[in-house]
Amino acid sequence: MLLLKYLLLSAGIAMFVIAAGILTYDAYLLVAWQRRRLHPDLEAGASGLAPEVAPMVRWRIPVALVMLAWAPLLISAGIVIVPSGMAGVRVSQTKGTLAGTLYPGVHFVVPLVERVEMFNTRDQLFTTGISEDSLAKGAAKGEALHVQAREGLTLGLAITVRYQVDPKRLDYIEANLPQPLEKEIVPPVVATAWRELVPGYTVREVFSAKREEVRQRSAEMIRKRLAADGIVVKEVMLRDIELPQEYAKGLESLLLKEQENDRMGVETEIHQKQVKIAEADADATKVQQVKEAEGQAAVRVLQAKSESDAMQYTLPLKQKQIEQSKLEAEARKEATVKNAEAAGEAKLIDSKAEMERRKLLAQAEAERIRLTASADAERMTSESAILKQNPLLINKIVAERLSDKLQIMMVPADGKFFFTNDVLRGMGAPGHVSQAEDVETSEGK
Repeated sequence: MLLLKYLLLSAGIAMFVIAAGILTYDAYLLVAWQRRRLHPDLEAGASGLAPEVAPMVRWRIPVALVMLAWAPLLISAGIVIVPSGMAGVRVSQTKGTLAGTLYPGVHFVVPLVERVEMFNTRDQLFTTGISEDSLAKGAAKGEALHVQAREGLTLGLAITVRYQVDPKRLDYIEANLPQPLEKEIVPPVVATAWRELVPGYTVREVFSAKREEVRQRSAEMIRKRLAADGIVVKEVMLRDIELPQEYAKGLESLLLKEQENDRMGVETEIHQKQVKIAEADADATKVQQVKEAEGQAAVRVLQAKSESDAMQYTLPLKQKQIEQSKLEAEARKEATVKNAEAAGEAKLIDSKAEMERRKLLAQAEAERIRLTASADAERMTSESAILKQNPLLINKIVAERLSDKLQIMMVPADGKFFFTNDVLRGMGAPGHVSQAEDVETSEGK
């Protein structure tokens, strides 16, 4: 169909050109004849011919060609091609905008009576402020959308609205809305929605705290308002916010303080976790020490019990020592688990046990001395009785104390031996006894 349209258009134009060529040629011949008629001598002398008959202008052929040329032109004008990404609506000179949408492809309309208005059905962007594409191309900063917050401060909003014309409602758009839509409808609606919404929020809420909420509410308002006009809003983006200079400086310092506060909060949490870890380690160490102390105490108790079982029939002192060991083990256990107060109590118990032990030791020592004295008395009594019965033992004792090199020999006292008997008799005399005592005394000195 596109080839047919261009062929018909070319045929019509060719007919117009041919008609114009014929008329031009005939007019040229007529002008030449009139020139020769005004100067017949010059023309006849030069050519040697008589003046020609006036030429006729062929009007019928050009008129017929012109009349025939309108047919292919009208037929080609009735063929309308809607390109891809576009849609059209028919507008009649007699009936106005006709219902129905012409989608991409070839369509037929009534020539000279109907025309087709084209609309872009691709996604379009309405942008305030500088866009990323313009920034990449080095364009100057555009005009932002200025709105006022609750405090009365003016904010500059960089907004991008992505929308599309609804192809099904092109007849309504053509008949009722001003054109073009991207300049007459979209900008006022977007600006009005933001200027009605932002005054309900503070600058801080729009900038950070409720930024997404503001964007979503504005998108909903813009979508509802443009949907009534056949425009489908797909996305509303809040790219940037221009703050007042003084407020931006104050907000920057506030954000720095908040960041410092957050950093200190994180450090505080880290320290708290470290403290908890240290407390857990301390508790574990404490429990371990308590378990070790209990184990040691249990071992000592068992040892004390074994010693008590082994020594309970020997001396009461051992029993006291076992009790003292048990008290000391309990005191050590209480000192590990509790504090220095338990240590004081343990020391008090130790002092009492020590006093008791010393008391028992003193009693045992006194008993030992008494028994020793009694044994010595009995021994001396028995020795005196033996000496009375055997007086010669005195001489033996004296001889043993005189020298360790002296050999003692026991002989009978009946006088049958020659030298020994005389010596013993002489030693038995009183003078000899005194001399022996003197010798003993001198050796003692």
